[in-house]
Amino acid sequence: MKKFVTGILTFAASCIVAVTMSSASEFPIKKPKHVDWSFAGPFGTYDKVQLQRGLKIFKEVCSACHSMKLVAFRSLEDLGYSEEQVKAFAAEYEVTDGPNSDGEMFDRAAKPSDRFPSPFPNVEAAAAANNGAPPPDFSLIAKARGVERGFPTFVFDIFTQYAEGGPDYIYSLLTGYGEEPHGHGEIPEGTYYNPYFVASQSLAMAAPLSDELVTYDDGSPETVDQYARDITAFLMWAAEPHMEDRKKTGFRVIVFLLIFSALLYVVKKRVWSGVAH
Repeated sequence: MKKFVTGILTFAASCIVAVTMSSASEFPIKKPKHVDWSFAGPFGTYDKVQLQRGLKIFKEVCSACHSMKLVAFRSLEDLGYSEEQVKAFAAEYEVTDGPNSDGEMFDRAAKPSDRFPSPFPNVEAAAAANNGAPPPDFSLIAKARGVERGFPTFVFDIFTQYAEGGPDYIYSLLTGYGEEPHGHGEIPEGTYYNPYFVASQSLAMAAPLSDELVTYDDGSPETVDQYARDITAFLMWAAEPHMEDRKKTGFRVIVFLLIFSALLYVVKKRVWSGVAH
């Protein structure tokens, strides 16, 4: 019996060591920063001026590597642009169309009905131009990325309706580049240390933002922090453009259910008030 207990304790100790070692190597090293977004909460809305700044950053910085294949140019009217402005914006891009009458594909200026094109002809070309790591598509990345918050935080998230894990993660990643610290192993050559990266301690993408990189026309700060906030908000809109309508509908449904429940209670009291129990 003593040997059996000793064996059980030894096995438990080895499991604890294994779990501890596994936890020590988990990523990200740092938890994402919690940012105060205009679209957070049950009554959150998009800041259209911020989204326009985010579009500017995507066009001038991100679109050189990243695609946004599920977003059509015509949807930019939701950001406050006119139909003519959207046509002019789309015409700055080229898309492949065809085949023509000769059976060949050809390039033409994009139209509002087209979607944001990829800067590379295929995934292999994208990987070859980026150290073997093809840049992800940005269409749904704000909803596809995030870090599990764990217990008991996720319990509180149910009541606060926290759904900004993706935006918090993207913002933290964009602002989290820094010098490689000691104690986290060797950083592979050609990669860049970022303690917020969910897959490893470094990634193939260098820091894409720097102060005064993009010129703002509205006088907003031209800093990495502001750039990261703006592009993240834009990516959230790209992933969920109908979020405001969804929240309004949800609020109306809740109000309807409350009123309906109150009416049912009143009817029940009136119908059964004269019946002996």
